[in-house]
Amino acid sequence: MSQVEAALGEFLCLFSPMTSFIHVHALDAAQAAGDGFLVIQGDRLLAGPDVGGGVSLPTRAALVDWSGVGMSPIHVGLIDQQRYWAFSVDAVALIKTSGWQWHETRALLGSFSPAQWQAISCARQLLWWERRHRFCGVCGTPTADVVEERARRCPKCQAVFFPVVSSAVIVAVTRGDELLLAHNRNFRPGMFSLLAGFVDPGETLEQAVLREVREEVGVEIDHLEYVTSQPWAFPNSLMVGFRARHVRGEIAVDGKEIEEAGWYRRAAMPEIPRPGTIARLVIDRWREG
Repeated sequence: MSQVEAALGEFLCLFSPMTSFIHVHALDAAQAAGDGFLVIQGDRLLAGPDVGGGVSLPTRAALVDWSGVGMSPIHVGLIDQQRYWAFSVDAVALIKTSGWQWHETRALLGSFSPAQWQAISCARQLLWWERRHRFCGVCGTPTADVVEERARRCPKCQAVFFPVVSSAVIVAVTRGDELLLAHNRNFRPGMFSLLAGFVDPGETLEQAVLREVREEVGVEIDHLEYVTSQPWAFPNSLMVGFRARHVRGEIAVDGKEIEEAGWYRRAAMPEIPRPGTIARLVIDRWREG
């Protein structure tokens, strides 16, 4: 483990002892047999079953015979002091090592530990960012990694590019003992979820919640309360979850993003997002009272 990794790991654990994933930028780190691999192809992830019913992520030693290990990695950080690297492959490669398969990342959401999901989110967002910042957006010169921090710098004009995180909000709007759920045109048939949207430039999170609800279903809300947040690496969002109370107005869907919406009681819910998503977490907390 590099000096940067060790020092940063010890420092952050003092302030967040419950957090077992630590994002570390260490260009001097070298791969070891026990390091974890986050192998990503599009929306797919290389993973295997865990004895506890969760998801197991391969180590370098487990994939030692796979030709893909020669790819250039991105150092992501640490899970319980185990170093993790991110790899991106252009096509679904044949994995001959027993036990490892390609999975749709979303399908595994409920099986990831919080630390695994943070590491995977970090890896996906960094890979997405690096692919889009290989060249300077100012003068077109190839960029290079910055040693001191997670950034890429243009050696010609010195422009610096940091990883981009797009802020988004998601809200559980309640009316008495009812919850507002909506069907987005991009959802699979029959699936309903909470209202959500991206934060516009110059907006606060609270302003974005009020605007999205007004735009998508035409109702007014108040009593906003923060619930939780989740990195949503499809491709680079941070989802911030709220609860709010209906004040006035009848549902009038926008017809663009939202095709159908309604008020639902706990005993008569439609199909909702799978476990592991922030939408499901916020909905389940409301269902539990």
